[in-house]
Amino acid sequence: MLMPELKKILVIDDIHPILKEELELAGFQYDYNPEFLNADTSLDAYVGIVVRSKKITREIIRRAKNLKFIGRAGAGLENIDIAFAEENGIQCFNSSEGSRDAVGEHTVSLLLAVMNKIVKADAEVRKGLWLREANWGTEIKSKTIGIIGYGKMGSAFAEKISGFGAKVIAYDKYKFAYSDQFVQEAKMEQLFEACDILSLHVPLTDETHYLVNHEYLKKFRKKIVLLNTSRGKVVHTPNLVKALESGKVMGAGLDVLEYEKPAFEQLEVENLPKALSYLFKSEKVVLSPHVAGWTNESYQKLAEVLVGKIKAVFN
Repeated sequence: MLMPELKKILVIDDIHPILKEELELAGFQYDYNPEFLNADTSLDAYVGIVVRSKKITREIIRRAKNLKFIGRAGAGLENIDIAFAEENGIQCFNSSEGSRDAVGEHTVSLLLAVMNKIVKADAEVRKGLWLREANWGTEIKSKTIGIIGYGKMGSAFAEKISGFGAKVIAYDKYKFAYSDQFVQEAKMEQLFEACDILSLHVPLTDETHYLVNHEYLKKFRKKIVLLNTSRGKVVHTPNLVKALESGKVMGAGLDVLEYEKPAFEQLEVENLPKALSYLFKSEKVVLSPHVAGWTNESYQKLAEVLVGKIKAVFN
């Protein structure tokens, strides 16, 4: 049984206030200090660290000899040295259950915006241009949508898009037997053959880094629409630009870009890459600033999920 003085949790990012309320009710001391990791101060007093976007390195973990968990308010865990943490008996977990609905809905909105030229048409009407034929859309009904990665986010998108009359198939290298009323499990070769729309829902790993590159895109038999609400570096942007120029990719809805800074809080635009400049100017591309998982509702739900997982660590 842990001594009460060790039930201190360090929170280093802005999290919904319900996290503090619920953890204090459960007997934890909640210390919010976003600058704490910049110092060399010992973290031995803490049994847990809660983070959103800041990096938790092995050097930080070494300073926390009584650490039991590292929790992230969000989906991925690439900002945490998971291997080193687990070697030292520290549990690492995210709260992706709290943002799955937000991501699913946002992915649908990107697809609708691309297919119906919403951003382009809006900009033209605001300039007094009434170009109806130039802004005809393309229907989702009867198209084949392929999902790469069928975890919480991929499955949420499948659920949200289910009423549009499309065929939805999914490939997940590490998951099997998940076909249901929303999706049909498929091999990657089936996606290459059938997809009209491709949606990415994978974590960023050595396997998925630049997964979508020139060689990958040319394997699709049809011209496709690409959606990415996972991580920017899953897509090789210069190769995507070439595919947009050639028409192999007819349009793209991107919530994430490979040029984001590590904490995802801003773009690296000091020296604007040529490929990023193309995306900014292209009428085929709809962009949002890595907000697919963030809504007024998910902000709270992410914290609620963390509370449950933290309590589970301590039974």
